[in-house]
Amino acid sequence: MIKVSDTAKSKISQLMMEEGFNIEGDFVRVGVKSGGCSGLSYELKFDNKLEEQDKLFEDNSVKILVDKKSFLYLVGTTLEYSGGLNGKGFVFNNPNANRTCGCGESFSL
Repeated sequence: MIKVSDTAKSKISQLMMEEGFNIEGDFVRVGVKSGGCSGLSYELKFDNKLEEQDKLFEDNSVKILVDKKSFLYLVGTTLEYSGGLNGKGFVFNNPNANRTCGCGESFSL
């Protein structure tokens, strides 16, 4: 399960609308790929297609797609958004990560 904070939901809703997606019918695709300064990095994008290998979750009225490989790395993660002058944008609070980089966009287990 992936959780979505209220601030992340607000920003997701705004960005989806700007990019022609609808929070009620479309998805946020969250994934993990090799790379980044800590070994693995997060991917976040909008999608309107549910693939066979996807797991579908819904939290805080946001529909989230995660492929089966990425799911193992993301169980229990909370997606948050930090805006403002010192904000980092979307932040993944991942209890499975043993180490994260300074930018918060990559991690290792």
